[in-house]
Amino acid sequence: MIRRAIDFLWTASPPLTALTLLMLATLVANVAGLAIDPRMINGEHAWLKPAKFALSTALFAASIAFVFRYLRDWPRLRAWAGGVMAASLTLELMLINLQAFRGIASHFNVSTPGELAIFNMMGLFIACVWIASLLVAIALFRQQFEDAAFGWALRFGLAITVAGAGLGGLMLGPTPTQWQELHAGHQISIAGAHTVGAPDGGPGYPLMHWSREHGDLRVPHFVGLHALQTLPLLYLLIKRVSSSAGTRTALTLIASAAYAATLGLLLWQALLGKPLLGPW
Repeated sequence: MIRRAIDFLWTASPPLTALTLLMLATLVANVAGLAIDPRMINGEHAWLKPAKFALSTALFAASIAFVFRYLRDWPRLRAWAGGVMAASLTLELMLINLQAFRGIASHFNVSTPGELAIFNMMGLFIACVWIASLLVAIALFRQQFEDAAFGWALRFGLAITVAGAGLGGLMLGPTPTQWQELHAGHQISIAGAHTVGAPDGGPGYPLMHWSREHGDLRVPHFVGLHALQTLPLLYLLIKRVSSSAGTRTALTLIASAAYAATLGLLLWQALLGKPLLGPW
């Protein structure tokens, strides 16, 4: 079954399938690092972020390769986007793991010109992935599907994923406290944050480490990124309960709208500085 799944994805995009397998191997290595390396970075195990990124990247690469199976009318775009995504994400994960190995923060780290260069390179690689994803999403809206509901699940799944990925840009600007330090002529080592209303590194929920006391932009970022997996899975559930093509399409569109609205509410909540589950 695993071999069949790999063959299914490989015929759609060898680079993305190879990336999926590489990220799963990287995840295993990261989990081993969690078990044997006690170092912490900003209150989090050094290898936890690489592990989360490896898992997320594997899911994304496999999902895009799956999408490519149905993007029949765009062979050149598939080849170009698959190569760009695979190369960019491989390089980004290499830098994240390098920084974990060095025991220093990979994101928002501007403490030295070298660390700033690494962070900027990561941003460049993600920008390349975002542009390629956007072009694939546009192509999906022009691609015809025999099952309209399935087509809308893929279209809106990727469109919301592109929007969720773009929310990462909200974390990049200096916080008000960091701006104050800069205006006072002080050197800062961290520029940007995912926590709203407090410095990063405070009490967080297990595993994900989202802030329990303040807003956290990682929440809408995460929810948005995984629309590409969630909406097609919801479509499969809808397909099981309805035999009517029109009903399936309507329910898929409603589910997509509800998902987008949820993403908007989570973003609003985070920007207000409110934690996911309270207290408010």
